[in-house]
Amino acid sequence: MSYQLYRNTTLGNTLQESLDELIQYGQITPGLAFKVLLQFDKSINNALNQRVKARVTFKAGKLNTYRFCDNVWTLMLNDVEFREVHEFVKVDKVKIVACDGKSSEF
Repeated sequence: MSYQLYRNTTLGNTLQESLDELIQYGQITPGLAFKVLLQFDKSINNALNQRVKARVTFKAGKLNTYRFCDNVWTLMLNDVEFREVHEFVKVDKVKIVACDGKSSEF
């Protein structure tokens, strides 16, 4: 089973809206829509694992809260600086959700 985190992205939300519309007009079954979402989860997780090679470092002024539940870290940070080779971005608040990409469930 793959993580479902990416269903809350613009791409994931748009896919879900399109599937809901197709179900509403009777063009696909809810079961098929469910299979499409599962394939989306698997494909996104696989693509991020295989194709993304960029590395970004970050430094936070303050760690507000953190949580580790079901093998998922959630970090709430303030005054965060992100760096990638020649690029630099500073933001006031960031929420990071980190999952084990090498999990046996993956």
